[in-house]
Amino acid sequence: MNNGLIMAGRVLLGLYFLVPGIMKFVAWDMHVGLMAKHGMVFIPFFLAAAAIFQVVAGTALIVNRYTGIVSVLLALLVLAINVNLHDFWNLDGLEGAHEMQNFIKNMGIFAGLLILAGHNLPKLAEK
Repeated sequence: MNNGLIMAGRVLLGLYFLVPGIMKFVAWDMHVGLMAKHGMVFIPFFLAAAAIFQVVAGTALIVNRYTGIVSVLLALLVLAINVNLHDFWNLDGLEGAHEMQNFIKNMGIFAGLLILAGHNLPKLAEK
């Protein structure tokens, strides 16, 4: 049962990145506008890189390939997105509350990725 739960969580996390990665290409202008609103630089480069990485990494999680390292890299992406696009500390009112909710939700995704990485990376030598 535990393996089934881990597999289900891994596949769902993979879908969580695969679908938004595809949507970055489908709704390119919307994502450019969001990034511009938050003062991002080199937007076409970073948007394309994030989209490609999310599609490749999400697929890798779904098919259980390179799961440990992919989980760590996706966790780093989540942190970068949180700091740059969910900066609730710079916003007020409903928009600030919404971005705080997204930030906290993403920290849950970050935690899940760390757990998945911990289950899939080789154990470090204990002293």
